[in-house]
Amino acid sequence: MSQADQQFVTMCQDILDHGFSTEGQKVRPHWADGTPAYTIKQFCVVGRYDLSREFPALTLRPTPIRSCVDELLWIWQKKSNNVHDLKSHIWDSWADETGSIGKAYGYQLRQKYQFKEGVSDQVDHVLWCLKNEPYSRRILTSMYNFQDLSEMGLEPCAYSMTFNVTGDRLNAVLNQRSQDILTANNWNVVQYAVLVCMFAQVSGLRPGELVQVIADAHIYDRHVDIVKELIQRPQYPAPKFRLNPEVKNFYDFTPDDVIIEDYQAGPQVKNIPVAI
Repeated sequence: MSQADQQFVTMCQDILDHGFSTEGQKVRPHWADGTPAYTIKQFCVVGRYDLSREFPALTLRPTPIRSCVDELLWIWQKKSNNVHDLKSHIWDSWADETGSIGKAYGYQLRQKYQFKEGVSDQVDHVLWCLKNEPYSRRILTSMYNFQDLSEMGLEPCAYSMTFNVTGDRLNAVLNQRSQDILTANNWNVVQYAVLVCMFAQVSGLRPGELVQVIADAHIYDRHVDIVKELIQRPQYPAPKFRLNPEVKNFYDFTPDDVIIEDYQAGPQVKNIPVAI
């Protein structure tokens, strides 16, 4: 069975059994009908995914991998903060009338800074370091810019990536301040697993381990029954994953360059309410 399924089931069961309920507390999120969106939460949940072993897509239900990659490239490759550049509508609730989500996500990654190699943005700096100084312990990005928080449609949840090379393996730590486990957990795992694989390929490295650190891992009150049913489902072997080997430049990747084969999964969970 897949490592992603096993970790997801263990994580969800632990949150349900031992998590703290925010019911009755003052909370910011709410449901579309205006009702406060309470959660069962745990502090500092860590997931470890060995990308050299298998691709960490859930099989309990299908993860829409093409949409995950499209959003990933929207942030990291296009460095966009406008939903009109994105095929899905997952960001629409946080966009203004022009489609902008403010100074968030892609906006932060495209800002220029003075680095050792010259003026570049955070993504280009990481790519330069992986090729020129792979054993640096300072290869990281951050989208949590306090100066711009008030002008963001949503303060970044997945806000930091730290890259570390061991031998010829590229490893990474994904830091998240918060995560809606049902709607976003495997979505983010798949996205950043793909990013590590892409960065590794264009840097002459091989994928290693992805570690996900979630400060506030939570299951919303209206998701509890859905999660309970989901984690009881059958599990299947992880799908096969590969990238188009012809792509040597990160900015040339498209969702079509991500090839997924033998992906067997349970039925999709539909009509999940989303707290905003």
